[in-house]
Amino acid sequence: MNVAEWLAASARLRPDAPALLTGFDLDADYATFARRAAAIGAALSRDYHIAPGDRVGLFATNCTQYLECLYGIWWIGAVAIPINAKLHGREAAWICGDAGAKLTFVSDDTVEALAEVEGDLPAAMKMLSVDSEAYRAMRQGEGRHEGTPAPLPREENDLAWLFYTSGTTGRPKGVMLSHGNLVAMSLCYLADVDQAMPHDASLYAAPISHGAGLYNFPHVRMGGRHVIPESGGFDPDEVLNLGRQLDNVVMFAAPTMVRRLVDAAKRRGETGEGIRTIIYGGGPMYLADIRDAIATMGQRFVQIYGQGESPMTITSLGRAWHARTDHPRYLERLASVGPAQSVMSVRITDADGTLLPSGETGEVEAKGAAVMLGYWNNPKANAETLKDGWLRTGDVGRLDEDGFLTLSDRSKDVIISGGTNIYPREVEEALLTHPDVCEVSAIGVPDPDWGEIVVACVVLEPGAVADDVRLDAHCLASIARFKRPKRYVYLEALPKNNYGKVLKTELRVMMGNS
Repeated sequence: MNVAEWLAASARLRPDAPALLTGFDLDADYATFARRAAAIGAALSRDYHIAPGDRVGLFATNCTQYLECLYGIWWIGAVAIPINAKLHGREAAWICGDAGAKLTFVSDDTVEALAEVEGDLPAAMKMLSVDSEAYRAMRQGEGRHEGTPAPLPREENDLAWLFYTSGTTGRPKGVMLSHGNLVAMSLCYLADVDQAMPHDASLYAAPISHGAGLYNFPHVRMGGRHVIPESGGFDPDEVLNLGRQLDNVVMFAAPTMVRRLVDAAKRRGETGEGIRTIIYGGGPMYLADIRDAIATMGQRFVQIYGQGESPMTITSLGRAWHARTDHPRYLERLASVGPAQSVMSVRITDADGTLLPSGETGEVEAKGAAVMLGYWNNPKANAETLKDGWLRTGDVGRLDEDGFLTLSDRSKDVIISGGTNIYPREVEEALLTHPDVCEVSAIGVPDPDWGEIVVACVVLEPGAVADDVRLDAHCLASIARFKRPKRYVYLEALPKNNYGKVLKTELRVMMGNS
């Protein structure tokens, strides 16, 4: 089926329901949303000769037009390429070229980035700003009083979403997600993550080009509200204000965003009123941080673990498990990422691909209906990543006897010191419980005697003073001596990518040059 059929259905069943909002201002009800998407699709076909299976880019900041464009692309069976709006123009141009985009929607604040690298763009590719009069004319359509045509039928394995990985270890790879993958992900949301109801307000404070945007589908199907903050991004005070006014707000947030939101709530003396659910993922959520979040904002949290290759869908730790404080293994559960989601299987293997028993640490592998079709034009990466339908995630973790997955690190981040594996997350968890530590990232640095040593890159709380001895004593109180950092480096801030993930590769370079 075509995922655009969900929008068409909601437009028939709830035509007057509010659909698209910017802040508190209504941009479109469901009938208007669907009519615009159909008109955009018709114009893509008629004026730009976009055919089913053709790729169309979206290089724009968060706005309601973004959702209109996505559904317009799918309406005619074409493929959406959502591109992170914070990328350099050359990076975005490379993605457009690799995907063979025929047209890319831009916004007025991104168009210049592509214009500056025009020579790197596909020669025949067109650009259209969603802020332009031409776009507004496009979404009005021709013969708009003749009714809205149905979306073009699609098969389960037809390509819908071409997502490019962040590319921290080389060129990004195009993850091919089918209509079937997106349906499976959406059903997992309803079964394993949260409810979706007509009175919900899905808040897009994180980029629509990634996880936040993927969660639009269940809310479109249920006819809920889709809200873009006026800022277009994440501002903790704005989010708290929107929650109080809109009510029943549901949002996806990276762990760094959760921490900033919690800090703002403390400062304001609030608990996040009106925010029903905060779904967090996309990076490690440390135990100390989620305990602080629950203590401040209550039981509003759900954790998901996934990758672009199996979007948002490998495991989930539901609200009920966050609340089971009476469980004898509560803290162990809270430090995990939960059991496999409903359409997925998860296993742990060693370096040779041999299945490991519960409790043993190895590579996390996942299999199920949400796993990608493969990488776009990259058979070598497909062969390395997909084995008999199993996705090799590159993440390290262990399963307990009840199927709860606890992640250690990315396999490439494991530190081997004196022949022993040390998982940076264990070191980070220990240091984050020290009151002087705001943020920390542990990395391995080459050493002639040990092979690698643990170096802790620390951001201190305001007013705190660097003190290696105190931090060392703190570590020794909770982790084995061989795991403790051999060196502490104090930084003003940790280098992060556009999604808030710490760039350990950059830290290693910094330490190598220090």
